[in-house]
Amino acid sequence: MKTLQLEAKKRTVAGRKVKNLRKDGVLPATVYGKTTDPLSVQINTEEFIHIFKQSGETGLIGLMVDGVSHPVLVKNVQGDPVTGAPLHIEFHQVNLKEKIRAHVPVDIIGESQSVKEKTGTLLQLLSEIEVEALPTDLPEHIEIDVSGLANVNDHLLVKELTMPSNVTLITDPEIMVVKIGELVAPEPEPIVAPVEGEVVPGTETPAGETEEKGTEEKKESPEKSEEPQKKE
Repeated sequence: MKTLQLEAKKRTVAGRKVKNLRKDGVLPATVYGKTTDPLSVQINTEEFIHIFKQSGETGLIGLMVDGVSHPVLVKNVQGDPVTGAPLHIEFHQVNLKEKIRAHVPVDIIGESQSVKEKTGTLLQLLSEIEVEALPTDLPEHIEIDVSGLANVNDHLLVKELTMPSNVTLITDPEIMVVKIGELVAPEPEPIVAPVEGEVVPGTETPAGETEEKGTEEKKESPEKSEEPQKKE
């Protein structure tokens, strides 16, 4: 794997003052290692973003500080909870001759026949696996081909992943990585009951009122019948 290069400078600013660094497009960072003391550094924000897109957390970076190259991996990126912009970086300095453990992303390739025919949906149950290898042998990702999954409940396990010969798998090989699940039909939209007094579209009768059919009731006033008076 190619080692990416990133320039850094020793950092003397700490605490709340690091906000001023970020305003100037500079990121505070710290380098940790088994046999070295923590080293506070600062790096150009745009340069780090560019390098990190290529390296991820498994790509080896040559961090150049005052003319000395430190082989590091990106251990942690602290981001802004709102914007996601990086705020602080932790680098892990490694020994190129000593194996380390790292989490490698699992990338899906191919298209499931079940998904293509819309008889099932593809579920990725595991997004990364743990491996052990020399820093220079860590893969950027591990691919898994799902084109052979044709039916609901078809699946692939960790042990079915194709691993490079110089990489040792640490994750439980019996864990399921992907699975074809049942295709769930969308739920029907709920019918909203009309509010009393509201005119229902297509009718002229307000909701809650009953339209009377037939003849209208006629109000009749009673008539008084006058009987003729009898003459005596």
